[in-house]
Amino acid sequence: MSVLNALSSTSAVAPAPLDVNAAVLTPEEKSAVTSKVETAQSKKDVADAAFKSGDLKSALRSYHEALMYLHGIDKNALKSLGIGAPSPPPTSAVAQAASVKEEKIEVDVMLEKIYANMSACHLKQENWKRALDTAEKAIAKNPANSKALFRKAKALGELGYFERAEVVLAEVKKVAPNEAPMVDAELARQRAVDREKQKMHDQKLRGWLSREKKTDTT
Repeated sequence: MSVLNALSSTSAVAPAPLDVNAAVLTPEEKSAVTSKVETAQSKKDVADAAFKSGDLKSALRSYHEALMYLHGIDKNALKSLGIGAPSPPPTSAVAQAASVKEEKIEVDVMLEKIYANMSACHLKQENWKRALDTAEKAIAKNPANSKALFRKAKALGELGYFERAEVVLAEVKKVAPNEAPMVDAELARQRAVDREKQKMHDQKLRGWLSREKKTDTT
């Protein structure tokens, strides 16, 4: 059941709270929550369309606007409306989040997708630090998000953190074995870039040592 459908289904009779932490909302509060979620979803849809058309600036603006609405929603209020996300598939990455006691709700799923898509935008703009930051925020919502993991690895590689990138790429292969060819290609590319950078560094070092030697003999 989607976020919007779940919210609209409560307009007639509000279900009993799912747990002791769930808030009991007034009709006005339910309407406000519904409005925020609907607006956020609309902003995300606009952003997705802009991204597909290549308008990265507009996409990022609309994703940011969607985040502004979602961050203002109380999770306990959503729980009282019965909006709970289905459990993610059991994988090694998901196991990392097994200790998290707070129930994951569908708004978290929307946030995960927004952050992952923002990371894709930043990668295309070669804004590596923001690509890394937003990928990590998506992974915080779902450690098994293979796309976000891959984007994190790519950003790390572009920032020169090749060893950290390799670790993340290995995790991608664990949670999404079918993406192994893409991961292997990225790994090979990063290793080639690393070798080239090391080669240039060695050449500069040899040049510096050669100049120092000439200076000592004069």
